[in-house]
Amino acid sequence: MAKRPQHEPNDSPTLFEPHKLETAPKPVPQRFLERPYEAAGLLLGTSSFTAAGWDGTFYPKGMKSSDYLTHYASKFKTVEIDSTYYGPPSASTVTRWRDKTPSDFIFAAKVPQTITHEKALVDCQAEFHEFIDTMSILGDKLGPLVFQFPYFDRWKFPAQRDFLEVLRPFLKKLSADHKFAVEIRNKSWFNVIFTDLLREHRVALVLQDLSSMPRPWEFKEKFDFITTDFVYVRWLGDRKGIEERTKTWDKTVVDRNGDLVNWVELFRQFLSRNLKVFAYANNHYAGNGPNTVKLFWELYDRR
Repeated sequence: MAKRPQHEPNDSPTLFEPHKLETAPKPVPQRFLERPYEAAGLLLGTSSFTAAGWDGTFYPKGMKSSDYLTHYASKFKTVEIDSTYYGPPSASTVTRWRDKTPSDFIFAAKVPQTITHEKALVDCQAEFHEFIDTMSILGDKLGPLVFQFPYFDRWKFPAQRDFLEVLRPFLKKLSADHKFAVEIRNKSWFNVIFTDLLREHRVALVLQDLSSMPRPWEFKEKFDFITTDFVYVRWLGDRKGIEERTKTWDKTVVDRNGDLVNWVELFRQFLSRNLKVFAYANNHYAGNGPNTVKLFWELYDRR
């Protein structure tokens, strides 16, 4: 019997703490912050806002974890919530995210693995609506929601057309009130057929910098991979390789200067087309997500 695909593990700490919904939330600073890595149309952040090694490096030593998000939002305008991959957060958790951030802050989030991996978009409407309803508590702070699909073995989808037969009807049901992005791990599926389907439904193709996948400048087939009015980029790196060197994400351990120069050039092209760009650095990319954003900004700002 063929083995089922294994889910890619994720070591991000859970953000889902059992608290009661606050009836009188603390006032949120409504002013727009002067953040160090910010430009019109360009939103830079990290995948998750907490990780082993950030205490004393990104966060002041001894800072309470309950203050992390507010501090993070003073440095970055957006974050990708990675922990929603494990399941929808509680309403009280999302309410706290909303209430601890300024009015211009944007949350992106990964769709739960129940939908993308276990059910692969089939018979999952109840779970999907639960997730959307809960995340909608964020109101205007809710940004793109990401379907991160695994590498699908042939036992699941023998060919790309089999996957598209499932994806197509699901995309038709998506609400135009939200932004969505799709990430795939089957490199041969990057083609015009796939991007045309995403473009038809105004869904973004996630552009990755992942060891097992081609970057946009490495695509074998030349096609327009911009499928809506925004671009979604994930700097992911080589998880296995970097974890052989460290699992404490307090400093850069991989030089990504050359790769980020290529991304700088791409981002300039995107912004020249009046596209909004969301880009998130995972710790596995270079060893420390905030340092990756800092390096990108230094390269972007000087060119």
